[in-house]
Amino acid sequence: MSRKRGGPAASRLRPMDLLRLGAHGLWTRPMRASLSAAGIAIGIAAMLSVVGISTSGQAHLDARLSAIGTNLLIVTPGQDPETGLPVPLPSTAAATIGRVDGVDVVSATGVLDGVTAYRNERVDPAESNALAVVATDFELLRALRGGMSRGVWLDHSPNHYPTAVLGPRAASRLGVSGPGERIWIRDRYFTVLGITEAVPLALEMDTAVLVSTQAAERYLGYKGRPTTVYERSPDRLVTTVRARLPRAVAPEKPQTVTVSRPSDVLKARQAAEESFDGLLLGLGGVALLVGGIGVANTMVISVVERRREIGLRRALGATRRHISSQFLAEALLLSALGGAASAVLGGAVTVVYAHTRDWPVVLPVPALAAGLVTALVLGAVAGLYPALRAARTPPTVALASA
Repeated sequence: MSRKRGGPAASRLRPMDLLRLGAHGLWTRPMRASLSAAGIAIGIAAMLSVVGISTSGQAHLDARLSAIGTNLLIVTPGQDPETGLPVPLPSTAAATIGRVDGVDVVSATGVLDGVTAYRNERVDPAESNALAVVATDFELLRALRGGMSRGVWLDHSPNHYPTAVLGPRAASRLGVSGPGERIWIRDRYFTVLGITEAVPLALEMDTAVLVSTQAAERYLGYKGRPTTVYERSPDRLVTTVRARLPRAVAPEKPQTVTVSRPSDVLKARQAAEESFDGLLLGLGGVALLVGGIGVANTMVISVVERRREIGLRRALGATRRHISSQFLAEALLLSALGGAASAVLGGAVTVVYAHTRDWPVVLPVPALAAGLVTALVLGAVAGLYPALRAARTPPTVALASA
């Protein structure tokens, strides 16, 4: 303790004493302190949850794109600009695309109009389960980077045999659990060779009943005109190849060919979700503002209720700085409790949501730290006026009105 020259010892309030005073003020009013801290915790936790879920979703999307690639292009029929009618792809579409410089792999599929698959011949024809019977070549899995969850692909049986491979949803709707079972297509049974995994960039495959092109021509009347062509190129050449495909497929009317990049759809969906996240962040900000008002209200009421304590401390030598520091410390402790609770709550919500969606859990540490800092800043702002009001209270007035 230092002394002023020729005067009494200077009054000092050590940090630990200040911390004890602030904690004591909150401990004596636990219910009010808990509710005020909860207001801050909910606001910051809402924002942390949004940031955490968004970050985890982005990590999931990046992982998916890394696994399935962003270099898949899908060629489908377009419309004639003059008549507005769809223009089918030529039967040579896959062959001509395969000759384009930069193309690594190409595969064509053709949906068989009027052909439906059933569990057996006794099923009502009206109960089609919205399944598409699709003719395909053996390169489809390679082009889509797909895999088999059960059984084998079409190339494990003679081309002309009546065999089929089912997408996961198609298998579920038909009640097929694995290879070796049979399904009814048009007028005969087809043996199921296997069930594919889901393909994120070609969701239409989930509900497809896939048969080889040769079997489709022999048993189902397929004429060889593809309805969709899948193509992959090196990443650096995707843009160039994409510009070349329409003219390769239809040299005379390239505008009648549509070329899409499915990964762009996933990225657009992520952008839409981020826009929605912005709305949730705004709502979290409103909740945080309400929490700050709750802290300010708690501290103002605390100053009014504790005027006797303030007057007594001032009479015993406490300075205005001591009083203001005490109440400011209470506000900061209150906000720190809310900030700590918000970090735990926000992290828990992120972990639970990510696990339910089978996403990787990503907890942005900078966001958690920012949440705690935000809580402290909010507490300082909310507690400043009550602290100054307490410091300006004259001891005689405080003791007389108590």
